[in-house]
Amino acid sequence: MASRSKQPDAPAPGATAHPHVRVAVIGSGFGGLGAGVRLRRAGITDFVILERAAAVGGTWRDNSYPGCACDVPSHLYSFSFAPNPEWPRSFSGQPDIRAYLEKVTDTFGLRPHLRFNAEVTEARWEEGPARWRLTTSAGTWTADAVVSAAGPLADPQIPDVPGLADFPGKVFHSSRWDHDYDLAGKRVAVVGTGASAAQIIPAIQPRVGRLTVFQRTPAWVLPRRDREISGLEKWLHGALPPTGALRRGTLFALRELQVDAFVRRPGLLKLVQKIAEKHIARGVADPALRTRLTPDYRIGCKRILLSNTYYPALAAANTDLVSSRLTEVRGSTLVAGDGSEHEVDAIVFGTGFHVTDMPIARRVFGIGGRSLAEEWKGGMEALRGSTVRGFPNLFFVIGPNTGLGNSSMILMIESQLNYLVDALTTLDSVGATAMQPTAVAQKHWNLELQHRMDRTVWTTGGCVSWYLDDSGKNTVLWPASTTAFRRATRRVDLAEYELIKRTAAVPAPAVPAEEVPA
Repeated sequence: MASRSKQPDAPAPGATAHPHVRVAVIGSGFGGLGAGVRLRRAGITDFVILERAAAVGGTWRDNSYPGCACDVPSHLYSFSFAPNPEWPRSFSGQPDIRAYLEKVTDTFGLRPHLRFNAEVTEARWEEGPARWRLTTSAGTWTADAVVSAAGPLADPQIPDVPGLADFPGKVFHSSRWDHDYDLAGKRVAVVGTGASAAQIIPAIQPRVGRLTVFQRTPAWVLPRRDREISGLEKWLHGALPPTGALRRGTLFALRELQVDAFVRRPGLLKLVQKIAEKHIARGVADPALRTRLTPDYRIGCKRILLSNTYYPALAAANTDLVSSRLTEVRGSTLVAGDGSEHEVDAIVFGTGFHVTDMPIARRVFGIGGRSLAEEWKGGMEALRGSTVRGFPNLFFVIGPNTGLGNSSMILMIESQLNYLVDALTTLDSVGATAMQPTAVAQKHWNLELQHRMDRTVWTTGGCVSWYLDDSGKNTVLWPASTTAFRRATRRVDLAEYELIKRTAAVPAPAVPAEEVPA
C-alpha cells in the first residue's frame, strides 16, 4: 500500500514553500473523479483535484445544451465500482449523468480533495527535487505526480470566420450554452452537424422562427433505441446487483463484438450502412434533401450519430440546410461557401473541441523546460496512452490514442486508472521517486499502434474527421478492443521505464495539504 510522501521539517534557505501533495489531479470529470476514487482505494489520500470551474462534472457540466444526452447506454456509461440502478432511460440525459457524478463525489468522500476555481495555468517539472510545480488561479501546489484528466472535450473550437467579431446578434458554442437567451421565434444558425448539433437541432427546431444549418459533410445517423427504464428494472437492479452487472456485461460484450468491423474488416459495416440509408429514407421524403444528407464515405469513418428526430427536424418547413461551410459574416448576414446568404439573429457553433491539439499541452513543461505542445508538434503520442518521455510522473487519463468509436470511454478510463495506481505503488516498492518511458518503448508502442491503424475504417473509409491531426495521423482512437487495452495497461512494465530519484532536498509545505481551504 502506498504511503504519504515524507517532507523535511524546514524549507530550504530562500525557498518559497507551498502545499505539497503526493498526487495532483487536473479536472473533475469522469477521469478526475475516477482517479480520486482509485487513489483512495489504494491508500493514497494525499492528493488534490484541481478544477477550473465551480463544480464537478467536466464535459457533462459544461454541455448543458437542449437535448444533451449520451450515445452510450447508461448502464455501460458508468463506473464499474459505482453502478447506478436508478438510471431513468437506456440513454440518459446530461442532467442525470451530472447528478451521477455529484453522487460519486459524495459517496466516495472526494469533497475534501476538491479545489474549485483552480485553473492550472502552468505545470512545470523541477528536476532537482523531482517533483511538479503547479501554478493555478487559486495558488501554487507541488506534487510528486500529476494526473492530467482535463479531457479532450474540454476546450471548444470556434472557426476563425471573417466578420464574426462584428456580428450584432448572439454567438455561443454548444458547450457554453447561454440559457438566458431565448431562441423562441428567432432566426438561428447552427454551424456544424456533428454529435452535439444532431441533438441541438431537433431540440430547438420547433421553437425557433427559422433554422439554418451549415453542413460541410453529412454524418451517418442510426436509429436511437432509447426508452424509459421501468420501475421494475430499477428495483431489480437495486435489490439484486448481479442483474445490473449482467446487463452491463451484455452491453459490453455486444460492443466488443463490433470492434473487428471497425479496426480490421471495414467491409462488414456494409449492412450497418444499409440500415442508416433506410433511416434517411424514413426521415426525409424529399429525394433532393436525402441526397444532400447521404455521406459519400463508409459508415464508421466519422463518428456515427444516434437520433430518431434529427432527419425530421432537417426536413421541417422552417429549416434550411446549407450544404457548405460558413465562410464570412457581414453584419447579420451569414455567407456560405456556395455563395448563399442568410439573415440570422443568433449563431450556435457545434464545431467540436481542441482534440488533437489539447490546450493543456501548452501549459505543461517537462525536463529541460520543454513544453508538451512542442513535444507533440509532430502529433500526440504516449506510451500506452498514459505517459510521455520527458515528462516524468505525468499520467494521462484519456490520453493519445485511447478514444473509442463504438463503446464506453469509462472502460478506457478505468484501465488507465489501473495503470496509474500500479505505477505509483511500483515506485514505492522499488524506492524510486519518478518514472518516464524509455525512448525505445514509446517509439515501439506508437509504431505498432499506427501500423494497426492502417487497416481501420477511420483510415480507409474515405473521410476527413476530427480523429485526424493536421498531418492526417490518427492520434485520438484506439485501434483494438477495450479488452486488449485493459490487458495492455494492467501492469507497469519497468523494462519500459527509466527511474528517477531526487537529487535535491524538498522543502516542507508552509501549510499541510489537507488544511488548504477549498
